[in-house]
Amino acid sequence: MLKGIKKIPLYMLAIILLVFTGVPFLIMVNTSFKGQLEFMTSPWSLPKTFSFDNYLLLFESDFFRYFLNSVIVTVISVVLVILLSAMASYPLAKMKFKLNKPLFILFLIGMMIPIHTTLIPIFRLTQQLGLYDSIWALIGPYVAFALPVSIIIYTQFLKELPKELEESAKMDGCGPFRLFWKILFPLLKPATATVAIYNFIHIWNEFIFALVLTNSPKNGTLPIGLREFYGEFSVNVPGIMAALSLASLPLLLVYLFAQERVVQGLSAGSVKG
Repeated sequence: MLKGIKKIPLYMLAIILLVFTGVPFLIMVNTSFKGQLEFMTSPWSLPKTFSFDNYLLLFESDFFRYFLNSVIVTVISVVLVILLSAMASYPLAKMKFKLNKPLFILFLIGMMIPIHTTLIPIFRLTQQLGLYDSIWALIGPYVAFALPVSIIIYTQFLKELPKELEESAKMDGCGPFRLFWKILFPLLKPATATVAIYNFIHIWNEFIFALVLTNSPKNGTLPIGLREFYGEFSVNVPGIMAALSLASLPLLLVYLFAQERVVQGLSAGSVKG
């Protein structure tokens, strides 16, 4: 009985969080099925007739070009982050050398640097390298700024894996490369899911770098494409809600399929320091 009473505050907190996160999403989807006039007259009510006109308008714009660009940039960036951060975390967690702690501290410092303070140097660098207005101009910074937190997540998780796994693998003649990719990395699924979703959400929604480093619909990402729905003197709110509803689908699907792994990864990474 007492245990049930103690859980009441947690349930109340969960309900409050659900209201603050779920209600705006429902309002967004509800608005996407309205016309502009109906939205202006009754913004909070259900649509009188569910109209798909706002979604059909997306096919007449460059929305899906931006959508595809976001998919390409996000997937490539997340894959590179997983590979690089996993490989970098292995020696930090499992090998003893003089620069072990200084390197780990360096990655911690990297988390403290506001990424937008580097915007101008990165802009000049992409111009000098001939990468301006290309998806590669975005992938490089996205990967670089995602590495510190990703390496820390992998490092903390690797420290918790038993040493007996490595010792038995080495006795069987397993080299460091094979040891990591064949034995240790498959055990890092919770950490990998955490790294993947955390960076997927950030990269998918990133706006400032995409605005500065690209200049054409051919290479722009989805946050840039959403600006098309803002007119000079008016805003097509139902159209924006339709675009946002579709833009949020990948985030919802990715999280729904990997939410258990994310919870395991976050809890595991917070146990040891």
